[in-house]
Amino acid sequence: MRKVSTKIRFALAVSFFLAASFPAQARPVHEENGQTFDVPGGKIYYEVTGSGSGTPLVIVNGGPGFDHTYLHIATAWDALGKNRRIIFYDQRGDGRSGPLNPGQSCNLADQIADLEALRAHLGFEKWDMLGHSWGGYLSMAYSARHPERIAHLMIVDSAAPKWSDTLFLFSQIFPETTERRASYSFADELGDKAASDAGIHDYLTMLFYSPEKRDAFVSQMGAGAFQKETSRAVVSDLPRFDLNPEIAKFKFPVLVITGRYDINVAPLVAYKIHQAILGSRFIVFEKSGHIPFYEEPEAFVRATEDFLK
Repeated sequence: MRKVSTKIRFALAVSFFLAASFPAQARPVHEENGQTFDVPGGKIYYEVTGSGSGTPLVIVNGGPGFDHTYLHIATAWDALGKNRRIIFYDQRGDGRSGPLNPGQSCNLADQIADLEALRAHLGFEKWDMLGHSWGGYLSMAYSARHPERIAHLMIVDSAAPKWSDTLFLFSQIFPETTERRASYSFADELGDKAASDAGIHDYLTMLFYSPEKRDAFVSQMGAGAFQKETSRAVVSDLPRFDLNPEIAKFKFPVLVITGRYDINVAPLVAYKIHQAILGSRFIVFEKSGHIPFYEEPEAFVRATEDFLK
């Protein structure tokens, strides 16, 4: 049997941690109001909300391996949508987009190409972009390949530009929860749904600053699924890239955001991204974990509107 390299095993573990906000066995109840279009790899699902004359804003969700619907738990998009159109989409192989076929390519280049195809399909010359968690990494990669298409870039609690540099604080902050979650891994790998659900539930408890916001987020999650094969396909491709030299070239406005108590990606990662991008802004949300647009929506909207102006 072919051995899996230490680097690939680490990358797959990183993917699982970055996916924490978006549980494998659940996703928020959300009324579908979108459509699909064809790309070389199949079909991509997207939704357009909001109105106004502002530059369109595309939201790139976290994962990889999850769809965008966890974003709809937050109310921030309702306020931001008063001045612009907001585009949500499901990445290749996820959610309502077409499933991966056996042997189908699903790497970083594919993800960038799908995002660019979405822009072209919608007919936007430029758009603003907000990437969260893994979506922050994908947003940086897309912006490096298509800088002429970016009006403003917002990088929110993102993975590090070099994937292996992403810092996790779970074992330092929640040692007992981390140990308990490890006890589920064998059964989970064998397909035991109860073990998977237990692990995801414990994992979610480590992502928030506010216990009340944490409980409300979990209570709003409904039935859904994590696409493990999609996640593995993407993450196995990432160790060969280092975006640090690329983000240093960014000339468009960049806002780097982190929650002060982000256990999923340590705030130091965001600060280093800010330091690498000349002229970027850096904002810390003092009462947030990994999802500041959910925990502090009013402050998030104010900061985002100020930046986009």
